[in-house]
Amino acid sequence: MQAAAHGVRVEIPDRSYWKGQIQCQAACPVHTDARGYVRAIAEGNDELAYLIARGPNPMASICGRICGAPCELDCRRGELDRPIAIRALKRFACERFGPESRAEGGRGLTEFLKQAARKYAPRSCEDSEELLPLLQSLLQGEIPKAEGRSVGIIGSGPAGLACAHDLALFGFDVTIYEAEPVLAGMLAVGVPEYRLPRDLIRAEVEVIQEMGVKAVTSCSVGHDVSLAELRKRHDAVLVAVGLKRSRRIDIPGADAEGVLGGVEFLRDVSLGHPPALGRRVVVVGGGNVAYDVGRTVLRQISLDAARTAVRESGVRSVYLCSLESLEEMPADDVEILEGDEEGIIRRNSLGPVEILKNEAGRVRGVLFRRCLRVYDEQRRFAPKFDDNQRDTIECDNVVLSVGQAVDLSFLDPERDGIETTERGLVHCDPESGRTSAADVWIAGDLAYGPKLLIHAVASGKRVARDIYEMVTGRRISHRDTELHFSLRDYRREPGYEMQRRVAIPTSSVSERLRSQAAQVETGYTEEQARLEASRCLDCGVNTIFDGNKCILCGGCVDVCPSLCLRIVSADRLHANGALLELLDQRLDGMHAAQASAIVKDETICIRCGLCAERCPTGAITMERFMFKEIPQCQLVSNRNP
Repeated sequence: MQAAAHGVRVEIPDRSYWKGQIQCQAACPVHTDARGYVRAIAEGNDELAYLIARGPNPMASICGRICGAPCELDCRRGELDRPIAIRALKRFACERFGPESRAEGGRGLTEFLKQAARKYAPRSCEDSEELLPLLQSLLQGEIPKAEGRSVGIIGSGPAGLACAHDLALFGFDVTIYEAEPVLAGMLAVGVPEYRLPRDLIRAEVEVIQEMGVKAVTSCSVGHDVSLAELRKRHDAVLVAVGLKRSRRIDIPGADAEGVLGGVEFLRDVSLGHPPALGRRVVVVGGGNVAYDVGRTVLRQISLDAARTAVRESGVRSVYLCSLESLEEMPADDVEILEGDEEGIIRRNSLGPVEILKNEAGRVRGVLFRRCLRVYDEQRRFAPKFDDNQRDTIECDNVVLSVGQAVDLSFLDPERDGIETTERGLVHCDPESGRTSAADVWIAGDLAYGPKLLIHAVASGKRVARDIYEMVTGRRISHRDTELHFSLRDYRREPGYEMQRRVAIPTSSVSERLRSQAAQVETGYTEEQARLEASRCLDCGVNTIFDGNKCILCGGCVDVCPSLCLRIVSADRLHANGALLELLDQRLDGMHAAQASAIVKDETICIRCGLCAERCPTGAITMERFMFKEIPQCQLVSNRNP
């Protein structure tokens, strides 16, 4: 329901409407039933919570640490006060049953998941991406495996790993080719260790290797092996190399000694080869990666100072200078707040003019000018500067974090028959990742630019299904089932609607800066997790009205604490299409002004159930919407599988 110019705009609920009510799941690129695992935690069933979180997402444990959490942005609780801490609750469940919780790491998880598939009972909201129903279909032979077919994957970041995971499920022989000496791409060499422990990454990767995925590390395509050779070895090739080069800025002095790229700096620190830094460092940029760089620099400077026998005098400082004002900065609020806590000196609305050098050609400072605006009236990037307001920040190093680029030097469009765009990127179908070459796909940031980790996972999974279809001639689709299950004794936790968000515990600043590996977030305790999970409004539960029983007493309207129910004259309904047809049936010749309707504003309903409890005729019930998208396979070509 929403107000309209000539009455109340309403819609008749259907399956897509009920699915859309579960806003966290609808917002997730892989459609994780976040509501499901949050409510499982609230009820004390952490194993089920992990199975739900892991269901469509092979990177669940990693996402529990660093996901951008689009589910939280759309969380209905956020319209009441603050969203549920969904990411932190995922971490809580994964720490109890994920690969990081097991003595054998990821090596025992695959069998655990297979056993879960065999004893599996239907849950509430199962999207087509769910792992356990897919495992069941594969184990029962309903989806034929792609035996004897192989896929080569260039790059082991989240898109490559997610694709490898699903391809291995489908029976492909999968080999990953990774240029770095470790697997996981930018997860391992781009995300700071204080945000993502390396043991956790290794455990998550072990799960995929346990499924039979092979990996060749320190293998640079174009140097150690050619793309053409990989295409000969495999039935299909996925290119998922990511954005692993820092963009440079074209200003005087950018070639000075002591100027570093942010991506390269993070890589060197992650691999144990941190560059030497001076006492004063300027980071140019305002996004999350710039904060990763700045906060890593802070830790490195602290470590270098601790190792130095004779302490050098002088203040050690890290400046982070961005074009954007504080309000416009693209970095997450938590990054800015924690950066301020740790000692980042933030300078907003500054644009670099020149990197100043000393006589030896080393950095001695950066000349900035005031940025008056970053975007024009159409929100296009069009910075405007005031050259009369200039400022010099003296420093020993400059780290540039103003964007990232992809290295496609191994690819020759004409030689490889792969079409590229005007910007030199690979042209692909945005849904499937297919390129102009029938056996080559792309995924992740290479396909659509820098997005969240979970978008890369979703991209890799889509490509896996498309490769299966193209190589075998069979398409994995799904058939839909749904159920509205009446909850007879529906109850909520006492005071859940007034409970404030539980702050995610963090370590002290002094503890954080002791090493690159010291974790900032320490995670919820069991008591904190249960309390935070209890705040979930459980948007799969809906109030269902039976018009044949309703006597329009208004009791439900009176008792509703959020004022989401109204009784209105039927002639005030802004109706069209199916609603008009329904009104004609219900009115049965009566004038609309003589009839009434109960309308509900879903955006403010808190699922308390008081309306159902108050109703004297039983016309209102609390019902759980459940759906299942059951995997199935169909032949789509005459190709011999």
